[in-house]
Amino acid sequence: MPNTDPASLRVVVLAGGRSSEREISLESGAAIKKGLIDAGFASVDMIDPSDEGAIVALAQGGYDVAFIGLHGEGGEDGTIQGVLEWLGIPYTGSGVIASGTASDKVLAKLVYQRAGIPTSPDVVLTKGEPYSVDEIVEKVGTSCFVKPAINGSSFGVTPVHSADELDAAIATAFELDNKILIEKRIVGTEISVGVLGNKHPRPLPIVEINPGEGAEFYDLKVKYEPAELHHICPARLSPEDYARAQELAALAHDALGCSGYSRSDFIVSEDGPVIIETNNLPGMTPTSLFPDEARHVGIEFADLVRTLVELALERAGK
Repeated sequence: MPNTDPASLRVVVLAGGRSSEREISLESGAAIKKGLIDAGFASVDMIDPSDEGAIVALAQGGYDVAFIGLHGEGGEDGTIQGVLEWLGIPYTGSGVIASGTASDKVLAKLVYQRAGIPTSPDVVLTKGEPYSVDEIVEKVGTSCFVKPAINGSSFGVTPVHSADELDAAIATAFELDNKILIEKRIVGTEISVGVLGNKHPRPLPIVEINPGEGAEFYDLKVKYEPAELHHICPARLSPEDYARAQELAALAHDALGCSGYSRSDFIVSEDGPVIIETNNLPGMTPTSLFPDEARHVGIEFADLVRTLVELALERAGK
């Protein structure tokens, strides 16, 4: 059995980084550090991987486990996971390949489709290559979302309502990535389903997302407002859709090869849940969805971060 005694483990929290989600990551990191201390971990450091000398500090710190509080490029895409693998430091969340696949919305959709998880019609564009607005509209319609293939927290995501809005939305997404995804807008209830575990993941209660008056979707501003303004838990779904969404979230977790935890977002249409994406390192700020879902089954934040450390050590066989 791995050593999971908080008093004897040296933990390093990784937060900050260089992605567009740096400030959010720092918030997650601060919350995680406090949660670990509240859970009884006696030695908790925080390192920003973008700082000079960060990798040396990691290598020489004698850490038993790293808690990854990074978001976006460099954090969720397998990059920092590869560094930690090389250094031999167990870490929270998914491994290199699963992280890289889940963070790339285009690759993730291929995995979903192979696993039988419903997805929306889409078009993939590569920067510098020509595209036809008419062909895009033919496949996804005029009501769609344009988003970078790799990013999070709705950075660079634009809702489109007519063909003449597509060029500007595409240009915005290409500012953040060389590959973008254009998806047909699915009408329905937006939900988030957290999954906790390694080999036998446990789906958490489903949160229904209410963007609120004046917000068209769960955008960056709404995501970091108080949870009670926008989260309805348990989600107001039929028993069939509720059970199906939990089943699909666990299936997505397994199909992508995720470990520890993940959070999949869906639109529940009249035909049932359609997956939007899977976040392999869910946000851990006070307003984040995953901790909110855990609280609804009695898992307080300190217990949650301790469980994630235990799952990291279990996966590493430490």
